[in-house]
Amino acid sequence: VQLVESGGGLAQSGGSLRLSCAASERTFSSNAMGWFRQAPGKESEFVAVISWSGGHTNYADSVKGRFTISGDNAKKTVYLQMNSLRPEDTAVYYCAAAVMGSFVDELGPDYWGQGTQVTVSS
Repeated sequence: VQLVESGGGLAQSGGSLRLSCAASERTFSSNAMGWFRQAPGKESEFVAVISWSGGHTNYADSVKGRFTISGDNAKKTVYLQMNSLRPEDTAVYYCAAAVMGSFVDELGPDYWGQGTQVTVSS
């Protein structure tokens, strides 16, 4: 199974971008999908996750109130709406999926995307 991200790019500070991630196989089954990011010279950081059972979401404090995760389990797709972007949001954003349970760190996911670059200019 491949997770394919799209929607990255360049935005100005205060602007918005929307990331999408889709699983390559229609038969793919997951319990949760979400996003991590890694800025140059920094460690990977959990961003947000959505659990299909109940639609529960969880966010990193750094993005609460600015980013919104949503998705469609039937379409095996997850989205990340990013508003009020800041230069410190600049990073490669990775989609992730867990077959069982959910996750808030890199130990949880079973599958990873290749990443999409988000650059926010000041």
